[in-house]
Amino acid sequence: MAALKFDENKVPYIDLGKDYVVRLENGEFTDAKSKEKAARELRETPEVVAEALKELRGMLQAEKSLYIPVDDDSFLMKFLRPCKFYPASAFGLIQRYYRFKLKHPDACEELLPSTVQHVYDEDLLHFQPQRDQNGCRILIMQVGKKWKPSKVALNDLFRALQVAMEAGMTEPRTQLNGVVVIFDMDGLSLSHILQFTPRFAAMAVNWVQECTAIRLKAVHIVNNSYLFNMLFTIFKPFLSEKLRKRIIFHSKDWKSLTSYVDPACIWSRYGGTMDVPEYEGRLVGELFALYHKEYEVANSYGYTKKV
Repeated sequence: MAALKFDENKVPYIDLGKDYVVRLENGEFTDAKSKEKAARELRETPEVVAEALKELRGMLQAEKSLYIPVDDDSFLMKFLRPCKFYPASAFGLIQRYYRFKLKHPDACEELLPSTVQHVYDEDLLHFQPQRDQNGCRILIMQVGKKWKPSKVALNDLFRALQVAMEAGMTEPRTQLNGVVVIFDMDGLSLSHILQFTPRFAAMAVNWVQECTAIRLKAVHIVNNSYLFNMLFTIFKPFLSEKLRKRIIFHSKDWKSLTSYVDPACIWSRYGGTMDVPEYEGRLVGELFALYHKEYEVANSYGYTKKV
């Protein structure tokens, strides 16, 4: 049975048995393969990193109304890696990231695990214990029959997703390799679709496309029925061509899904061969809750006045 445990260094993890664990990997990657990939895909070399940090820090120091830890290299790396170490691009991303929080306080204030634990309790979000064949984090969201809007408001579902993405943003390996999201639409009903509005769709797509400091490599839609087409029409007008190309529809074709994601990295219910039982979603929230202080600090950053 899955359980929350601590290793010898008092770092928490979810123990799934058979050597499978879910943990936040906050240490810098040191293996040669990752370093070579970082240099090839992100231009990440010691010389480029040093110059990018210096230039970005200078830009941020001039942004007087923005409170962030400009002297913290690891913080700046969260934004430089997705922008391939172009300082101007990273600066723009930081501005958009914190302006989004300022513009949408109902969705972004007090983004703490404790405020969305009820979402995780409903078994709606999971990290897979294995990264995919490209080193991507795999996040599964079950937003069909498991999602009961009377218990979990759409805004809270979005907030819980942000909490999970914030965790991924702190992982250097995820900064390098990115994230793959699987949306399980099994049991999607009209009552679910009615929760969505064009205003919410515009906000959510803007967040994904312009404001998240993470490399979103693919969005896989599974168990989608004709009803999903109604939902997708709400989002479609706001999608960029780049994001549209990264959304793949599979319905119940697991051979299609596993042609993109190594079956060894996903649950058997999706055609995977990962020999590990599914675990309770509440454990994800409880794992994040053990990083409460880090989330509190992250929530303290932002613009100090409207810009």
